[in-house]
Amino acid sequence: MTTIDSTREIQSEMAEWRRDIHAHPETAFEEVRTADFVARKLESFGLEVHQGLAKTGVVGTLRSGSGNRSIALRADMDALPMAEANTFSHRSRHPGKMHACGHDGHTTMLLGAAKVLAQSRTFDGAAIFIFQPAEEQIGGGRVMIEEGLFDKFPVDSVFGMHNWPGLEVGRFGLRSGPMAACADNFEITVQGRGAHAAMPHHGVDPIVAGAALVQSLQTIVSRNLHPIDSGVLSVTQFHAGDAFNVIPDAAVLRGTARAFTPGVRDALEAGIRRVSAGVAAAYGANIDANYMRGYPPLVNWPRETDIAATVLEALVGAENVIRDAQPTMGGEDFAYMLEKKPGCFVFIGNGPGEGGCMLHNPHYDFNDEILPLGSAYWVRLVEHVLAKTWSG
Repeated sequence: MTTIDSTREIQSEMAEWRRDIHAHPETAFEEVRTADFVARKLESFGLEVHQGLAKTGVVGTLRSGSGNRSIALRADMDALPMAEANTFSHRSRHPGKMHACGHDGHTTMLLGAAKVLAQSRTFDGAAIFIFQPAEEQIGGGRVMIEEGLFDKFPVDSVFGMHNWPGLEVGRFGLRSGPMAACADNFEITVQGRGAHAAMPHHGVDPIVAGAALVQSLQTIVSRNLHPIDSGVLSVTQFHAGDAFNVIPDAAVLRGTARAFTPGVRDALEAGIRRVSAGVAAAYGANIDANYMRGYPPLVNWPRETDIAATVLEALVGAENVIRDAQPTMGGEDFAYMLEKKPGCFVFIGNGPGEGGCMLHNPHYDFNDEILPLGSAYWVRLVEHVLAKTWSG
């Protein structure tokens, strides 16, 4: 029986798991029910289970043979704080919470791989299954590492996977080097001096200064970065004033900055501070720019990327593996794990994404058709990296 046959045998079971998790979404560090569900499944498969890292994290360990090599596979468990617009039977039962990014499917695919590998034991070494909380914005991966993830569970490499609407079912995408951008935020306070709107000469208008600042910030990417470097700087909030006839005392701008490299990231931060200082001087306002670094860029390691691509090509054919997949400006906290351990992050095709079925959309739903394919990749990866060299 092939690996894909083994995972297809449990496809209906995995679909039940996935839909149960989807119906009970839990947000960052609140994944209590999900974590218990995962832990019970892993224990029933015969894995050693550890709970409590980053509050709700779960780590399962499966050993086979006498080898001392190890590999970690990671899935995220948390949902988003948004209302679901779907009407199918497994829609969210928790108002204001929804699995709109497919973490329910990621968790299920990794559980399926754990079950198949626990039954087959077709590897030599230790396979570590990491079920991580709080991927969305909070950085649960960073917290797991800070609390000793790789000290308690030493591994040689770590691998991650995310579904990708718009990529055809049966296809995978990956690339060596940057795969996802950093996810930084900024908050800029423009302090002026309030006045009657009919007498602007008595004040310092923070709205005019703020508007100039929004325009000037766009020149950082278009005029300060090298043309071949990629960066995004978006102002997403502008808050000022409460009355029609009052020039407010202050304005607050907020937004996000994205980059694939540390150099561009540094340039964006320095540019925001420089432009803010210039606008402050030009308009007579005081401007305080607070730049908050979030997830670092996710950078795939060359050797591990080649390993992942080789495994995928054997699974679905070279024509269905995009080795130079376009990176995303979205953030992904698996980046923290790749800062500590060699590894690779891949995209698995989730289908066309039509009818609003894109990530972070209220109509999104994970495609159950790809559950056995994702699980088969995990199984094959473990078997390849921890190739069995002993008999018995």
